[in-house]
Amino acid sequence: MAVKISRRAFLKGSIAAAGSVAGSTRIARAAKSVTKDDKEPIVTLLDISKCIGCEECVHACREANETKFPKPKQPFPKMYPNRVPVQDWSQKQEVTDRLTPYNWLYIQKASATVNGEDIELTIPRRCMHCQNPPCVKLCPWGAAKQEENGLSRIDSDICLGGSKCKKACPWDIPERQTGVGLYLDLLPALAGNGVMYKCDRCYNRLEKNEVPACIEACPEDVQTIGPKTQILEKAHALAKQMNGYIYGEHENGGTHTVYVSPVPFDQLNKIIEKGKGKPHLSKVKNMMADGTNFAKAMLIAPIAGVVAAFGKFYLSTKEDK
Repeated sequence: MAVKISRRAFLKGSIAAAGSVAGSTRIARAAKSVTKDDKEPIVTLLDISKCIGCEECVHACREANETKFPKPKQPFPKMYPNRVPVQDWSQKQEVTDRLTPYNWLYIQKASATVNGEDIELTIPRRCMHCQNPPCVKLCPWGAAKQEENGLSRIDSDICLGGSKCKKACPWDIPERQTGVGLYLDLLPALAGNGVMYKCDRCYNRLEKNEVPACIEACPEDVQTIGPKTQILEKAHALAKQMNGYIYGEHENGGTHTVYVSPVPFDQLNKIIEKGKGKPHLSKVKNMMADGTNFAKAMLIAPIAGVVAAFGKFYLSTKEDK
């Protein structure tokens, strides 16, 4: 009969030494490793064997990004057709057990057995920041964009909330808030019904050579951030030492979020709670390698550029009044 032990006790045994790979150089604390001068994309490594589920990262994310959160106007315009649902989280901003427009990071939980021992794993979940993000390539409004460092974000100023990004995302990450955004000024009854929100990797902090808030707040150094080549080397070294597994290196053609776990991810995917606002951990094919998606992206790109330019122009004239 397996004996249930704590994560900390387990780590002191079979995989305690593995934590030193990510923690030895303290890159998680070193802002110099995420400067704009790096030629490679920025990648984050998450060692979920070290996460204790304290939610310090969750609260830090909410505090750091509070000014970006939606402030919807009510009553909401009636939509035509009425099949477009109202999605209002403004009265549920305290929710932290899933992704919402006010909660861009949450902790997913799983109980698993490794080497005959029962352990509890907690997994920080947020946007995977794909290398070739479908949300960016297939946004018809040009609101989703990819920064020079490879990370993706949604420009809330010009997003119309049509949720194409969510449909295109293999993990259904973006979440919509009704009653906010450009659609209220343009076509309040016909446009997208709000704005889509997701983790933007604290892009404004990165621009100042600061690490994302979730990394800065973590007491266990779960996350390591830095240039892609360096982080992938660390991920493979860590996986080898703990006899573990990697997720994110190849999913959807590769992402800028890489997880390492002592438990196979197909096993984790069977036991984690999945559903609305709670992404899976299954294998994902390269969505943008699909000929249909590639063709759509080629057609959308010039239109999205024009629409985005119009949105910016409209906002600038509005601010001048």
